[in-house]
This record gives sequence, C-alpha cells and structure tokens, in this order.
Amino acid sequence: MENLKLGFVPIGKFVFSHIDAMKYKKQIEEKLKRWNINYVSMDKILPDGMVRDQKHVEVVIEFLNKEKVDGVFIPHCNFGTEGAAGMIAKKSGVPVLLWGPRDEEPLEDGTRLRDTLCGLFATSKVLHKLNVPFTYIENCRIEDIAFKEGVEKFMSVISVVKEFKNMRLGQIGSRIDFFWTTIINESELLEKFGIEILPIDIVDFIKQVKENSEKNKRKYIEEFKKTKEKINFSGFENENSILNLFSMRDVMFEIANKEKINAYAIQSFMSICKELGVMVEFAAAMVSDEGIPVAAETDIHGAISSIILQASSFNKEKVFLADLTIRHPKNDNAVLLWHCSSPISMIDKDCNPEVSNHWVLPGIPSGSCHWKLKDGEMTILRFDGDKGEYKIICGEGKTVSGPYTKNVYAWLEVKNWKQWEKKFIESPYIHHIATNYGKYTSIIEESVKYLPGNIKFEKLD
Repeated sequence: MENLKLGFVPIGKFVFSHIDAMKYKKQIEEKLKRWNINYVSMDKILPDGMVRDQKHVEVVIEFLNKEKVDGVFIPHCNFGTEGAAGMIAKKSGVPVLLWGPRDEEPLEDGTRLRDTLCGLFATSKVLHKLNVPFTYIENCRIEDIAFKEGVEKFMSVISVVKEFKNMRLGQIGSRIDFFWTTIINESELLEKFGIEILPIDIVDFIKQVKENSEKNKRKYIEEFKKTKEKINFSGFENENSILNLFSMRDVMFEIANKEKINAYAIQSFMSICKELGVMVEFAAAMVSDEGIPVAAETDIHGAISSIILQASSFNKEKVFLADLTIRHPKNDNAVLLWHCSSPISMIDKDCNPEVSNHWVLPGIPSGSCHWKLKDGEMTILRFDGDKGEYKIICGEGKTVSGPYTKNVYAWLEVKNWKQWEKKFIESPYIHHIATNYGKYTSIIEESVKYLPGNIKFEKLD
C-alpha cells in the first residue's frame, strides 16, 4: 500500500456549513493517517484544501497529474459540488472513490448542516452521465467499520489497476508446440490493454545461466547446503545441474530488474531441461516467492492472471498457478489444485518438501517440486481471451483434506463445483488458474470496471 498514492479531494458546497464540513475534512484525514494511507491533500492549492467551486477543477487536475496519483478520493463533507466532482473524476483518469459521512439529526431550529446523502445522489448521477466508473462506500458514520473496510478495499482496487496498466511480461522461449491452450494474440494484448511482452531468446537465456553458474559456483554451493537443511533434493545427475537452479533464479531476477518485468511465462521443457540438466520449477518457486510470478508452459494469460490476483493483496500473498486437475474422490464440491511449482512460502509446515524428478514425464531431469500447500481460504482467478473477447473469472474456496499425490497440491472445496465446472467448460477457460490465500473476489470484481479493453467479469459462487 505504501507504493500507492491517493489524491484526497474533499468537496463541499457554499450554501451549507463550511465550519462543519472542515470538521469532517479533518476527521477523515486523521483516519487516513491512522490507516497509513499515502495521500496528497489539496491544502497547498485551495483555500482550506476543499473544492467548493467549479473553478477549482483545473487547478486540482493539474496538481493530481503532477503528483501522479493512483486514485482519487472525493469525500462529500457536505452536499458537495457535483459538477466539480464529476469533472475531477473524469479528467483524473484514475479510479474514483465516492463517500460522505452520515448526517446527524436536524438542529433544534429545524435546519441541517450538510445533507451529504442528497449530494452523493447528485454526484453519482453526474458520474453516470459522464461515463465515469467509480467506487462507492455506503453513507455511514465515520467510525463505522464499513468506512474503514471500504477505503482499504479501494486501495486494493487501485493496486490491481496500477499493476494491470503497467504490465510487462517476460516470455522465455516459444510456446510448447502441443500446448494449443496457451495460444494467445500478442498484438491484441498490446492494443487493447497496453500489455507488453518481451521475447527472451531461450538460447541467450541458457547461455547466461551457464555463465552465471560458473561465475558464482562457490556461492551457489554454499546456498545449496543451507537449502538442503529444509528441502530434500534427489535425482540430480551432477552438481552443475543443481547450481543451474540457483543461477536460473538470479538471471531471472537480473532480467526483471533491467527490463522492468513484473511476471514471466517460461517454456518449461524441453530446451532448458536438455541444456541445463534441470527443470525450471524450483527456480520458478524461488522467483515467485519474491513477488515475480512465473507461469509455466509459456502461459501468457496465466502470467497476467497471477499479476492481477497478487496485486489484490498489495503483492503480499504470492500466487500459485495451478491445474484444475481431478475431482475429490469423496467430496463432490472439491477439486485438486496441482502443478510442479509454487512459491516456497506456500509450503505446509507439516509436510516434507522435496525437489526431484517429475512423476509423469519420463526422461525429464530433476528439478520438479513436491509438497503439500498449507491450509486456508483461497481465491482463484483466470484471465482469458477468445475471438477478441476477454474475461476474468474469479471465485473462492477453502482447502480440505484429501489423498496424497505427487508434486505441489491442495484440495480445494467450493460451494458449487458443478457451476464452476460448467463455466470453465462453456466460457471457455483453460485449466490453468492463479490462486492465493485470502478472499479477493469482490476486489477483483470492483477492479474490472476500471480496466481497459471491455473485460467481462464472471463470478463463481
């Protein structure tokens, strides 16, 4: 949240009490400070730091652009000036939060100080008229939990929108020839959403990994010794293949830092396996654990899904790109989340993690991850496109007990698996889904309204 900047634009109207409006401006600011919200006020550019006239619009927009805010909060400290609020929201070009404190009872003489709710209706009408998407917190008291939760949710929405609009993916290697499900339209992603994909030549990548491995051999040997204390390694043909795991991780970090990449899609096999003597999965686990998602099998849309979902938690909860694999043998509403890698921080503390050979791919060298994921509530998300139309599907569930299986896994229980299955089959979506710990569906749903490209949101119950 510290990387986000909120434009705090309190608004009032001259016919209502300015003193009372300023009282609420101060109280709202105190809350933002207490919640560690990074914000910029209008105190430097407006009398009393409050918009009260249409003529304030241009100076506010100029200031917000200069400060490069990621979102705008327009609290109605009384009725507000709806035209000014509408134009600030439209011209800012960032997500907009609308709220005002609930009014007290009329004064003894029958007059009222604010009429905030009435003003909110007026502003919302203007925003609709101007085709400006906005987020609304119910008209509640400043001490109500709904206000705090609403602001926190909006900051999460800002995080998603910011990450999406600044997305740059690294594609290491071409699409695997028999993975037709990962065919994407790169040009469309750029034109519709501004998503850049940087092709990284796999020959150059492998060369860089080898050179780096030799250069840092001693360092990686020591790191491997420490890693073995927590994770069992087996099936490796020689020392170099193990060192290449750590080298691959560092090369991916180096490229990401240099090229401003926020996620990878990597060709998991065969070239890397043959040339480096190791699978990419444990290297991907280490990179993902540092907040740079790595989508296996050159799944570009999977990488996009991972960025969106991770951003909903301010990048605190890392993402596992899983297969929806098989239904639970005894629980009709549970399904197996499975793949060959996940962030290390997701490992269940009671399991014995291992890095070894893949169980279903003969002749593939070691490097595949084997561990159970920790228990908890989870959100799943998939960004996908077909024939020029793009969708995001999102839902929630919780882990449940189930049979042991190879590689990285968790059994996820949802309310209505039949509905999930039908939507994935008929929409259609690929079997790869991004998942993390927590409940973020409402954040994602709210975020979609601010994303470019007319993305459709589908909710899974």
